[in-house]
Amino acid sequence: MTRRTSIICFHGLLCAIAAPALIASLSDATPQPAGASTPPATIVLTGTVRDFKERTKPGGHPDFEVAPQGGFGHYSNNLQPTLDANRKPVFKGGGFKVNAQWRDSAGRSISWNLFDPSKGDYAGSKGVASSGGIQSAASFSSWYNDDLNYNVSQPLSLTLTRGVDGNYVFDSQSDPAYKALGGFFPIENQLFGNPGGNPNRNFHFTFELHTKFTYDADAGQIFGFRGDDDVWVFIDGKLVIDLGGVHGAIEQFVDLSRLGLVDGETYELSFFFAERHRTQSNFKMTTNLQLETLDMPTASTAFD
Repeated sequence: MTRRTSIICFHGLLCAIAAPALIASLSDATPQPAGASTPPATIVLTGTVRDFKERTKPGGHPDFEVAPQGGFGHYSNNLQPTLDANRKPVFKGGGFKVNAQWRDSAGRSISWNLFDPSKGDYAGSKGVASSGGIQSAASFSSWYNDDLNYNVSQPLSLTLTRGVDGNYVFDSQSDPAYKALGGFFPIENQLFGNPGGNPNRNFHFTFELHTKFTYDADAGQIFGFRGDDDVWVFIDGKLVIDLGGVHGAIEQFVDLSRLGLVDGETYELSFFFAERHRTQSNFKMTTNLQLETLDMPTASTAFD
């Protein structure tokens, strides 16, 4: 474990055991946060959204609007298990399609690398080997870095609202602005603009968010995400949610008590999202962590 006190940034295992038929939702199964002070009603987190052009357009990126080898779906184990020195994810390849997700004893989907049968977890299963529609380490490097050959960027803020269960939630299906848009379209008609096609929406972008939190061993702290397409979450620089690939809305959850964190210490949570395919765009973040934004983003200068 590495203590973070100043610069902090924001998931053969084939098995025949079946997961429970009834899967508990994050909001149903997660405990409330603890603390003597009254938690804030909302949390505003600010990160960087980067706009891309699909691969068939002039200046298009090869990883956007692509069908993965092995077909559309959930792919895991294509990133290095830790962030690099610049606190960015690194593509390594050699991953696999997920035929069935790994689950904890409550039936919640977890990253394959957190599977622990001693905790009553249910094993998932692997499918075909594939990079999940990512061409190479070089192509992936521009996903979460400003690169005027491929992207333009601007800040993006999301407001998470605390519910009666103690969880903070941002959900594109219920947030008034995104509900009116019909999905998670934070740069509709902005930056490169909508590309045409059917539907004519801005589907090709990434979102990077850097935060910190204080670990409370007694609070049952959790973080979960449901959406599409790729999502990776790192805590203390280590991969804890792995939802790569071009797919419909799927979910993973991490229970921080599994991570060997030290009570009262401050840690980083790094969140990386990509929307790569014009079918739908969903985004739901659920947590009882009192997250704080770090490393406030700056916009690229393409249009200055």
